[in-house]
Amino acid sequence: QVQLVESGGGLVQAGGSLRLSCVDSGSTFRLNAMAWYRQALGKQRELVAGISIGGTTNYANSVKGRFTISRDNAKKTVYLQMNSLKPEDTAVYYCTARGTDAWGQGTQVTVSS
Repeated sequence: QVQLVESGGGLVQAGGSLRLSCVDSGSTFRLNAMAWYRQALGKQRELVAGISIGGTTNYANSVKGRFTISRDNAKKTVYLQMNSLKPEDTAVYYCTARGTDAWGQGTQVTVSS
């Protein structure tokens, strides 16, 4: 069973950085590809970044070169390092285990200009 809890969101000025964490309290973390999505107010949820079981990553064009997704299987945690943040990155960020219907509760990221 996958149970995800995100943390690390907050308010930051444009150009700043945040690191989001998502911990899986279940027992199958290492067997799942993971991903971060975000949903801005009034917009559809969109994929931000994904990471495979073997560590292969993919990113939305809007965050390439600024965001880095990584995973620590021993800690059952996936991270999203966000640098050079822009006001348009403001959203609720969610993690999910791909291929499952498991989602975290979300963490708010607000970037002020």
